[in-house]
Amino acid sequence: MPKIQKTEQEWRAELTPEQYRILREKGTEAPFSGEYDHTFEPGTYRCAGCGAELFGSDTKYDSGCGWPAFHAPAGEEAIDAESDVSYGMIRTEVLCANCGGHLGHVFPDGPAPTGQRYCINSAAMRFEEE
Repeated sequence: MPKIQKTEQEWRAELTPEQYRILREKGTEAPFSGEYDHTFEPGTYRCAGCGAELFGSDTKYDSGCGWPAFHAPAGEEAIDAESDVSYGMIRTEVLCANCGGHLGHVFPDGPAPTGQRYCINSAAMRFEEE
């Protein structure tokens, strides 16, 4: 399925400056500053750029890393991943599969059953409470 394609001007008009910086310019929130870091109510986390379902609250946990953490995405089709070698590190970047927006990174030190820790910027998501 093709990704949502918008011009830079369209993205800027639809997103807050912080959402644009993170989703379109691959920015990162300061640790422990995001609004969803300590949110654990039942619901769905959607992409702030396009509304696609990214994560369910049943996979969210407190990793202590300073960003919302999940052990699995909502489905295999929800996210894309690619290598990120910025800042002298080798990491796996997580992107919205629907619009290509930067969400955060995934690390292989999460809990069972997946062993994955998806560290996601709060500004890259919007929470839909059940």
